[in-house]
Amino acid sequence: MFRIRTMNKISPLGLDLFPRDNYEVASEIPNPDAILVRSADLHSVEIPETVLAIARAGAGYNNIPVSACSDRGIAVFNTPGGNANAVKELVIAAMLLSSRDILGGISWCRTLADRADEVPDLVEKGKSRFEGPELKGKVLGVVGLGAIGVMAANDAVALGMQVIGYDPFISVEAAWNLSRAVTRADTLEGLLAKADYVTLHIPLADTTKGLLNAEKFRFMKKGARIINLARGGLVNEADIIEALNSERLASYVTDFPTAELLACPRVICIPHLGASTPEAEDNCAVMAVQQLMDFLENGAIKNSVNLPRCRLDRMAPHRLLVVNRNIPNMVGQITTILAGVNINIMDLINHHQNDYAYNIIDTEQKIPEDTLKQINSVEGIIRVRAIE
Repeated sequence: MFRIRTMNKISPLGLDLFPRDNYEVASEIPNPDAILVRSADLHSVEIPETVLAIARAGAGYNNIPVSACSDRGIAVFNTPGGNANAVKELVIAAMLLSSRDILGGISWCRTLADRADEVPDLVEKGKSRFEGPELKGKVLGVVGLGAIGVMAANDAVALGMQVIGYDPFISVEAAWNLSRAVTRADTLEGLLAKADYVTLHIPLADTTKGLLNAEKFRFMKKGARIINLARGGLVNEADIIEALNSERLASYVTDFPTAELLACPRVICIPHLGASTPEAEDNCAVMAVQQLMDFLENGAIKNSVNLPRCRLDRMAPHRLLVVNRNIPNMVGQITTILAGVNINIMDLINHHQNDYAYNIIDTEQKIPEDTLKQINSVEGIIRVRAIE
């Protein structure tokens, strides 16, 4: 019986996938095998020793202490692409809102409510205050060509925009899905110099914090517009407010309001609605649950942010799973220990990602507890688990 603790309200479409005869799912489980979370902050939460995995029903994972989890051999999963369509649709809306002062026009119209028969004439006289450019024919720069960036780029092409993409680490899968009409920028600066609109779709890390700042704004066209539905920290807040106030930039649309941004009239603040659709919540919950189940039952890893993608078809009755530091001779030490107790290996796979490696080893015989403890005692081994 696997025990799953939920830290937020999770879509029933996901939770209903857990077979009730093999899973216990609740928000108050004291020693769970896994945690299922959306936005709850786990940095200040004591994660029980029993936890094998944490699944985030969403793409971002800043609310999870990933480094600490890695040191304990806890797999951390996210659900990239589950909310991609929801965010992509908001990108299109953001481009329109930043181009034509739709929000200002709506607010102004409401002030005319008591003018009775004068309203039609007043609207015709005042509408020019809210005009703005069309998207067709303009240049969109997409920074980050993951699931969301690819969808935004493709839809912008369909709207008649010229699209430039920048992503030095684009995956093969993303490249296959990207429209051939999207051109590649060799550098971020090259993209910024050509774009009328820039939309960000990259994670927040030490290397991307403040990626767009005063230095980068100097490369951009006067009157360009920036859309940030990824993470607030990607844009230097003080620098963009200065660029907007000096009319270097025309507009900034962000899903991450702050008091300073709300005070700037050229900033359009959205209350973190990027993934706030019932469809996105359902998709992310389903993905998170499926990944957790496959990991708990088979040891398979897909969409982990801290451990390598790894899967092996079951070829034997017994399976050994090992998380270790990515250092030489780890596989050799494990197989030597197994050979020493006459355990026959039927199949094996080892993958690594940065500082960590993961092994799936199928064996003909059940591995004794003493042998599991011996493997676990090897320097560099972080976690050992056996499943039948």
